[in-house]
Amino acid sequence: MLATTIIYGFAGICLFVLGLRGVLLHTTALARILALNVCGAGVFLLFVVLAYRGAGMTPDPVPHALVLTGIVVAVSATALALALARRLREIDHD
Repeated sequence: MLATTIIYGFAGICLFVLGLRGVLLHTTALARILALNVCGAGVFLLFVVLAYRGAGMTPDPVPHALVLTGIVVAVSATALALALARRLREIDHD
């Protein structure tokens, strides 16, 4: 199962790097917000990988609790960022 853990860990790192690339290279607010969400998904996946202890063993509950809390915070922050981006766009077009 070590190979599976490495694959998931590598996938989490790749998601984070792709999101970071999007945040740095895109100019529109919506693209940056979505890229930031991709970064967060990569971090969440890494936390889940770190919580894994091995086959037949109970995973560490603290990283799982952090991921669940992080998902709630990420959804709230995304909603706020989208509302602010929409408001800024309306101000610019007036």
